[in-house]
This record gives sequence, structure tokens and C-alpha cells, in this order.
Amino acid sequence: MAARAYWQGQIRLALVSIPVEIYTATKTGAKISFNQIHEPSGKRISYEKVVPGVGPVDRDEIIRGYEVSKGNYVLLEDEEIEAVKIESKRTLELVQFVDSSEIDPLYYERPYYVAPQDELAEEAFVVLREALRKSKKVALGQLSIRGSEKLVAIKPCGKGLLLETLRYADEVRSGQSFFSDIDDTKPKKELLDLATTLIEQKSAPFDASVFEDRYVEALRKLIDKKAKSKSKTAIIEDADQHGDAPKSNVIDLMAALKKSVDGDARKKTTAKPKKSA
Repeated sequence: MAARAYWQGQIRLALVSIPVEIYTATKTGAKISFNQIHEPSGKRISYEKVVPGVGPVDRDEIIRGYEVSKGNYVLLEDEEIEAVKIESKRTLELVQFVDSSEIDPLYYERPYYVAPQDELAEEAFVVLREALRKSKKVALGQLSIRGSEKLVAIKPCGKGLLLETLRYADEVRSGQSFFSDIDDTKPKKELLDLATTLIEQKSAPFDASVFEDRYVEALRKLIDKKAKSKSKTAIIEDADQHGDAPKSNVIDLMAALKKSVDGDARKKTTAKPKKSA
């Protein structure tokens, strides 16, 4: 089944309009979700809308409210909220271009793929892609969709483009307040050299497939085991739970770094070469 476009419209650069389609670049299939169950009956728990001192209420009696102070709300009708929603536009105008290094990673939110809508749009699409690649710039604009407006950044991605939604400035906390108590002293050269060596030894091209969510895998094993045993309890042992516990939290940083560097070097020299397919 072909993927469904999240958004269809056109990217506008000055007087040039490029028909495009935007697709979500991520998926949440690996997550495991749970329902709350009433244990004696084995039935799923449902929830009623309840007002303290009143009891259950009908859905048509519910209205939205914004808390302006403790216990005081401004009440808003659905029609009032709809009236201030931004009209969803089919045009994404590129209004600014910046170096990618200028955008702090904290601002990046969610990625999407951008592809030309048809063959007629390909020429202009490729020109924009290659112009961004040559200039090493990221395009910025605001995308209006589903009543809200998202700040977005666009950059080349293989033969296509990658659009990433960005957080607005008031959605990002400044980290300096959390780092203010950290000492300004620089580390000893020997320690820095050892740590740098360890980083170099463990450096490799990024490959997300090398990593897996061990928590999800453990949950799947637990669920499979309980489904087969049909019992209420099942235990999956942690591979590290029988290991020796550290005798002390106090460590010699120099000795630990040297041991880490030497151990990693030995692993590389004793590793057997992989057989070719």
C-alpha cells in the first residue's frame, strides 16, 4: 500500500512555485502500549467524565477552559477557538536561508520527506535541491496545516528534500541555568588525551540498525512467555543481575580511562575478520 501524503501543496521561492508532497519520515510501530484491566474480571477499564460534588456528566455539558489562576478559568466555546485557527494554506513560502550550524539541535522536532508531486515539478524541485546543496544553506518557512502554523526547515536529502518542523523560541529552555554550578577549570592534559583516544577508538559511521530498544524486546519476551504459560506471573532474568556489584563509587579516573583504552585496543586486535559472503 502506497504511503499517504501528510501534506500536498507547493513550495514557493520568490516567483517559482514547486508542487510537492510531504510524507512522515518516522513511525511508532516498535512501541508497546498497555490497557488498564480490572484484575478480578479481566475486563478493560473505561473512564467516566466526573465533576467533584456533581458526579458523572454528559459530553455535551463539557466546555474547554484555560486556567488563568488557581481554580479560575476562562471558558471558550468550540466556535470561538475555530474562529482564531489559521487557515490551512497550500503554499509553503521560503522566506529565509541560514547555515545549518546556526540552528541549535534543541529546536528540531520531527522529520518529513519532501518529493515532487509529478514529473512536471521535477526540474524546479531538483534546481532548489542542488541550490541548497551548493550554498550549504537550510531554507526556512512556516507551514499552515490543521489550524496551526509550524516553523519548518528544508534541506537536501539524497535525491529529495528533508523538511523538519522546528520548535518556536518560547518552547525551548535555556540550558545555562542548569550548568551555572559547573566549575570552569579545565581537565588535566593526560586525562583529556586518554578520553580523546578512547573516543577515537570507538568512532564509527552512524548506523541506527546497530542499536535496538532492549526494553521493548524484554517486554515482548515477557508478553510471549506469559501468553504461552497462561499464568499471571513470569520472570525474565536480567543478564547483569548476577554480576558483581561495584564495591565502591570512588574510582581512579586515570586508571579507569587507561583500562578502557587498553581493553578496547585488545578487542580490536583479537577480533576475527568477518568472512565474505
